[in-house]
Amino acid sequence: MSVNSSLSALLERRAAILAEEPKLRARNLAEKLGISEAELVALGSAEAKVTRLRPEWQQIIAGVGALGRVMALTRNESVVHERKGVYGELEGGGHVGLIVGEDIDLRIFFMHWKFGFAQVERMEDESLRRSLQFFDGHGTAIHKIYQTEQTDIAAFDALIERFATEASPVEVTAVPAPKKARPDSEIDVAGFRAAWDALKDTHEFHGLLNKFKVERVQGLRLAGEGRAARVPAGALRAACEAANSRGVPIMVFVGNPGMIQIHTGPVENLKPMGPWFNVLDEKFNLHLREDHIDSAWVVWKPTEDGTVTSLELFDKDGVLIATLFGKRKPGVPEDEAWREIVNGLPEKEAA
Repeated sequence: MSVNSSLSALLERRAAILAEEPKLRARNLAEKLGISEAELVALGSAEAKVTRLRPEWQQIIAGVGALGRVMALTRNESVVHERKGVYGELEGGGHVGLIVGEDIDLRIFFMHWKFGFAQVERMEDESLRRSLQFFDGHGTAIHKIYQTEQTDIAAFDALIERFATEASPVEVTAVPAPKKARPDSEIDVAGFRAAWDALKDTHEFHGLLNKFKVERVQGLRLAGEGRAARVPAGALRAACEAANSRGVPIMVFVGNPGMIQIHTGPVENLKPMGPWFNVLDEKFNLHLREDHIDSAWVVWKPTEDGTVTSLELFDKDGVLIATLFGKRKPGVPEDEAWREIVNGLPEKEAA
């Protein structure tokens, strides 16, 4: 089959699927077509003009602050995290960057960024919606930035023009199989627990897992009493409802290999809908598949500011879906109200 005929067949299949499911999200449409989301975006359409962007990721993200208020979107297979605000100054350099602001709070791992596109899409009401979309080498979405009513449209168009480049084939690699944990018998559990108790900062936890060659869920399971405890999958909803009713601000971390996006603040408009648990606030939206939660854990980590308590959610492959903390900053002890909420979750079992 020629390239043109195979492309024509793909476009026909896309049209047929959208005729039946016009509201289908891009990620799910790509899955039905048997291609990556990056390849789907690259196809373009009569309703969407797509521009390929040069792989100058740091410069592009550094320029987003000039666009004014936008919506930042980061997701993984199980949850979508959307936050509205203005991008602050990009800090860091090379392969890792961060943006720290009241509204937009990101930890960026540029080494995983492979493809970038700007899309100008005509909506049902004939308005145009601009977005920047970034993908990894597997064609999986890392981060997206959408215009809002307060976005500077001229600045957005200028940014697209500045980084536009010629379209080229999107060649993706297969997603690797989930990494298998080492047998428990090969883990130095006593050493792992002692190193856990010696932690000074939550950011040291990833290094702890690497040092002892422990997968994250395995580490929680082996942590022992006072370090981690398993709770029911419904703990997410229970924690958010308690934070809502008590007016306790929280932090919600959602990420993928290329990005971690953080919401800090209240969660107010909670809307369960089918398998989805949603937060639908003005600045912050969360859409999480509760049926994807295979295990949930309360985790206690020592730091120089006292114990930090988190609620961590994982899928069946041990992939981290989302992490919740109480609102806090370095040098400030954890919010006691958050600690009471999490420690009060039912049916905790010592790991």
